[in-house]
Amino acid sequence: MTGHGLLDIEHLHVELPAKVRGDAPRTVIHDVTLSIAPGESLGVVGESGSGKSMTTRAVMRLLPRGAVTTGDIRFQGHSVPGFTGRELADFRARRVSMIYQDPRAHINPLRTVGDFLVEGVTATGVMTRPDAVEAACALLRDVGVPDPARRMAQYPHQLSGGLLQRMMIVMALLPSPELVLADEPTTALDVTVQSEVMAVLAEQIRDRSVGLMFITHDLDLAAAVTDSLAVMYAGVIVESGPSHEVTETPRHPYTAALLASRPSLSSVRKLSAIPGRPISAFEAGDGCVFASRCAHATDICRTQRPEPRTVGGRSVACHHADQLKSVLGEVAAV
Repeated sequence: MTGHGLLDIEHLHVELPAKVRGDAPRTVIHDVTLSIAPGESLGVVGESGSGKSMTTRAVMRLLPRGAVTTGDIRFQGHSVPGFTGRELADFRARRVSMIYQDPRAHINPLRTVGDFLVEGVTATGVMTRPDAVEAACALLRDVGVPDPARRMAQYPHQLSGGLLQRMMIVMALLPSPELVLADEPTTALDVTVQSEVMAVLAEQIRDRSVGLMFITHDLDLAAAVTDSLAVMYAGVIVESGPSHEVTETPRHPYTAALLASRPSLSSVRKLSAIPGRPISAFEAGDGCVFASRCAHATDICRTQRPEPRTVGGRSVACHHADQLKSVLGEVAAV
């Protein structure tokens, strides 16, 4: 076990049922182990299809019907898969909140923003409607929305994408949760609005000492707003550790490749693309999930999956992490 924090995930493995009868189930997560302490923010980074969103859905027990999971997910020491119906309802209503990628896909266009914000906490008995309206207005001011009473009476189509995502942040924080799961909350926004929304979210999380799992494909953004990072590829956490250390001195070839492929703010240079294409977890063979795209792969990488081990003060799943330390640091710094 990674520890006894707010959220502890140990060796999570998830298989989804086949879409066509007779086909084998598909593995979407091979091995995820991570921990979030109270008040800590963790960024989970990786390309599309790496299993980031499936991890959050496993935490919330929102996987598709027929999904098979092994390993354990513990919230404040209690096993989430073992929750009774009443415990699960309380977990979702009060203890953990979700912020989704596209706010317009999760807000009923026929109801006002105010109805959307207070519905959850009033339906579950967390607050009365007058108290919920008052708390929502206060939170709207906190996230930089002027004239909150007018905004509460508006409909989703009357608000910009940035304002709607701020509404999602308010909705997530209204029941005073202990953990927020943010699933790529800025992907649908332009770059300028992204930075504003993330600044608001990071400030609110910090002020309220709430745990945060921030799912994103943007390594720089995650490093800027989180305490620690977990880099994910094909359903496996390949590297995890303090955010500044992971981005300054990567220990896994995939992390280094992601850093080398980003544009530089200080110089003009040709971007270094990662060769090949991203693979899904069900496509990975017995070896390292990144072996087919890794310039440093050897025979053992293609036949034996590396177990996570401590290298340079962080967890790394690579057979050659010790030997590649200086090489990867130079590649990421280019």
